[in-house]
Amino acid sequence: MAATPGLEHSRNAFGWAARDKSGVLSPFDFTRRETGEKDVAIKVLFCGICHTDLHVIRSDWGESTYPLIPGHEIAGEVIEVGSKVQKHKVGDRVGVGCMVNSCRSCKSCEEDLENYCSKTIQTYGAKDLDGSITQGGYSDLVVVDEHFVISIPDNLPLEAAGPLLCAGITVYSPLRYFGIDKPGLHVGVVGLGGLGHMAVKFAKAFGAKVTVISTSPNKKKEAIEHLGADSFLVSRNPEELEAAKGTLDGIIDTVSAVHPLLPLLDLLKSHGKLVIVGVPDKPLELPIFPLLARKSVAASNIGGIKETQEMLNYCAKHDIQPDIEIIPVDYVNTAMQRLVKADVKYRFVIDIGNTLKPSS
Repeated sequence: MAATPGLEHSRNAFGWAARDKSGVLSPFDFTRRETGEKDVAIKVLFCGICHTDLHVIRSDWGESTYPLIPGHEIAGEVIEVGSKVQKHKVGDRVGVGCMVNSCRSCKSCEEDLENYCSKTIQTYGAKDLDGSITQGGYSDLVVVDEHFVISIPDNLPLEAAGPLLCAGITVYSPLRYFGIDKPGLHVGVVGLGGLGHMAVKFAKAFGAKVTVISTSPNKKKEAIEHLGADSFLVSRNPEELEAAKGTLDGIIDTVSAVHPLLPLLDLLKSHGKLVIVGVPDKPLELPIFPLLARKSVAASNIGGIKETQEMLNYCAKHDIQPDIEIIPVDYVNTAMQRLVKADVKYRFVIDIGNTLKPSS
């Protein structure tokens, strides 16, 4: 039997939780663990809403354990540290992303790639080391091992930092790892949502030429005039796709719906890379013939703690921030409905510090 959330600990906490597959969130009293010797207790001030939150609260990717508090784009302030904590101190501005622990001893962990550890513990909905179920950032408090707590630079607004810990690192990491972060390269970005708009911003900051690829022609002005993309392709327009064949060095595909890969592979130059970071709920069809031009298809999942810190520091240095809409916590169910319709530019962020009250 799965551990029941909240029964194992004694520190009172409060958040908004889903109770069943409907995904409807409502106020929930629960408990956190006391601050251990290597733990950091954080007062949550802001938490971004990721599309993953929507999938998990509805059990779209497998049976979730309820009650479930989502949220893995957490930004706040340290309120207590354990006796052996060295990285952080009370009052520090910090964040927590998609994971709160790993085995610390495998090859991935040794290479600062905790995100690829087979024993990674996710920020919410996962079994923790003590058998309890982790609860996320739609809450007033989190207690996390210091290794998985990220420092937020002083010149990076807290409300903007949270989405970088998921949406930001999800596109930053593959751009870096697959070498499509060089000046003069031509990078395609498929989809212009929470992930896509960050991919455009990073690629432009790296000096690349950027083409946004979307099913929605009405996003062209936004992509070019607001986000700074160099060009725009409507993925349902055969003439536009034909004219752009063989022009891209790499593509970051952020779309989470099932979609054809052949048109994207045709856009790549020889040796080009298509990197998938969206997570469709059904398999995608992979045509082989286009790959014979030494093109490759890969995927990527967030980033390790060291790289996530590097990414935040880069954002602070180059003034890169997500476009966000700040909402009160009691708007969260409406926000989820809007998220289903892609009605957000480009990330909802819950103002936890000012709007999450035990009486709400």
